[in-house]
Amino acid sequence: MGLKLRGLVGALKDTASFGKAALLSPPAAPSAAAAAASLAVLRATPHHPWSSPPPARHLEALLSFGRGSRLAAAALVGALAARLRSTRDPAVALKALLSLHLLLSRGAFILRDQIPPLLLRHPSSGHNPLALSSFPLGSSPSSWALAAWVRWFARLLELLLLLPPAPSDPDRLASLLNPDLVAELEPLVAVAEEIRRAPAPTSSSSSSSSPLHNMLIRETIRVAEEDRIAAEREIGARVRELRERVDSLGFADSVELACLLKRLEGGADRKGTVADDPFWGAVAELRERVEGAVAAKGEEERRVRRRERPMSESARISGRVESALGAGPVRFGSARWLQR
Repeated sequence: MGLKLRGLVGALKDTASFGKAALLSPPAAPSAAAAAASLAVLRATPHHPWSSPPPARHLEALLSFGRGSRLAAAALVGALAARLRSTRDPAVALKALLSLHLLLSRGAFILRDQIPPLLLRHPSSGHNPLALSSFPLGSSPSSWALAAWVRWFARLLELLLLLPPAPSDPDRLASLLNPDLVAELEPLVAVAEEIRRAPAPTSSSSSSSSPLHNMLIRETIRVAEEDRIAAEREIGARVRELRERVDSLGFADSVELACLLKRLEGGADRKGTVADDPFWGAVAELRERVEGAVAAKGEEERRVRRRERPMSESARISGRVESALGAGPVRFGSARWLQR
């Protein structure tokens, strides 16, 4: 009996020791990665100081997750998305958006690769994957102004996620088909349009509550200006390539391109653009050439229609069949059918 009791007491001691060891042992890798990512995000998006951008050393700590494993990168992006969607403080939300923009523009591939899947898995994803179009405005004038910047910068980030690969490789652009090249221009024009829709950066320059006195908003304006320059550089590369293809563009592609170029020029004057700017000069020249090509192709199509004689429905159907199959017997591409 004594041996049994001593054995039971020893087993209980071993169990207690195992429990203590489990409590004192480091957590598993996923928990450690998630904890480190959450701490890094909290340091980069503090509540105070309210009007200051994320500290540079903490932003560098976020970028360092791109030098680790894919698990660590996914944990960081997940923690940043959770911080962005859970906060109701516009300053914290704007700092989180600036951090996300940093990962998108300067982060390693392993970090950038995690951003679209984690955003699109959110229940509110779709046309508004960041789910910030209805961010609360708050109860004070300063929070209203900052919340407007949060909503706008979130829309801009959503458009940046749809951009084609950059920087542009002339060989890659030259290898694209005409419809694909025109399609790549559309998200770039959308980015340029959205940047022009930024909230007014000044209210009363003498007031300390003016947005220009808020360093967080000034940093947001600086980042958006870099995006504008990058978007115009990418647009310019495609404009130069399309200038060589005006004569080979189909009617539908020409109409779509003309509409995109009109959208791009729509707010140029409000940005203080000078008439001799090389970028806008190239855009205007291409638009005029494309509009002329559209008018010529439209007139040619109308002349062809007027020359066509009316025919019966059966004649039209037989004409379509002959044009689809070609004149004479149907021939197969494989030569083995000709050997029998």
